[in-house]
Amino acid sequence: TEDMQMAMQGMYPSIIGTCDTEGMPNTTIISQTYYVDDTHIAISHQFFNKTIRNIRAVPKACLIITHPEEGNQWKLQIEYSHAESDGDLFDRMSMQLEAIASMVGMKDVFELKAAEIFKVLSVEAI
Repeated sequence: TEDMQMAMQGMYPSIIGTCDTEGMPNTTIISQTYYVDDTHIAISHQFFNKTIRNIRAVPKACLIITHPEEGNQWKLQIEYSHAESDGDLFDRMSMQLEAIASMVGMKDVFELKAAEIFKVLSVEAI
């Protein structure tokens, strides 16, 4: 929905939950969740090495997004598809990430390594 797309503008970070092959959970904050199309989202890959290892081993995850004005939240069950480290989507996400980094005073710290693409399996309002 349009409200959910607003929650993917980077005003509030998203939270992703993954687990490794032994079931050990891991949560981390995602700087940028990006709307790709009606069935896919992308998340920015800058720092989260453990999360990426988990996703590559167990490709399902849970993502929480928050609307920046109303505080509404949604829980998305997602499944890893692939990574993109160049191209139009990567460039758009990189520019948006630069803007987010500039707003929080971390301009030289945030560097997009890849756009991690996920299929959205389900959405639930929290």
